Amino acid sequence: MSTSEPHSTGSRMEFRGVSVLLGVLLLIHCSLQQTATRKKPVKKDTLQDAAVVELQKRIDEIIQDLNLLKEKQALQTVCLRGEKIHKKCFLADPLKKRYHTASEDCNSLGGVLATPSSSEENDRLRDYIRQSVGPDGQVWLGVNDMTIEGQWMDQTGSSITYKNWDASNFRSPQPDGGKSQNCGAMSLTGGKWLDENCREEKPSVCEFNIV
Repeated sequence: MSTSEPHSTGSRMEFRGVSVLLGVLLLIHCSLQQTATRKKPVKKDTLQDAAVVELQKRIDEIIQDLNLLKEKQALQTVCLRGEKIHKKCFLADPLKKRYHTASEDCNSLGGVLATPSSSEENDRLRDYIRQSVGPDGQVWLGVNDMTIEGQWMDQTGSSITYKNWDASNFRSPQPDGGKSQNCGAMSLTGGKWLDENCREEKPSVCEFNIV
């Protein structure tokens, strides 16, 4: 039996409990509104209005908690399918895409293209991708210098602090593509980074922060 089954069952029970409570509160809310409509008092019933406002506030809070629970469950699913490294989850996508398409697909899942922040993280990410995608080729990373040539940024628009450019070719160390190559990729043979044309199609890897 998988060790994650009790945790998943608990999350499902919690989700159902919140859903039932939300339904009850919505029924009460509708009942209060119908009662207020039927009575149509000449004088405003401030006590009833205050109760309706408080109930609406509670409903909004529960909806917010429900959305957070959905996000948490989705992230747990990603971590089970992908690889957990430090405070991040990574999920490789072997389908070859252009850089912008890969980035948008990560965003739609609630993540961003991966940007390793240390040598250890880079090596572990390389090993995971090799197992998921294959031992050769390249994958898109979340680094680019599309805004200002030579200033490599991550997906949040912040300057990257860790870099692993391939400097093995002393005549043309990476990044060497100039304005024609503005998107970063990782070589799966050694984990080194290269700058590539963003229109090329490559596998990719998404990154999700664990809250």
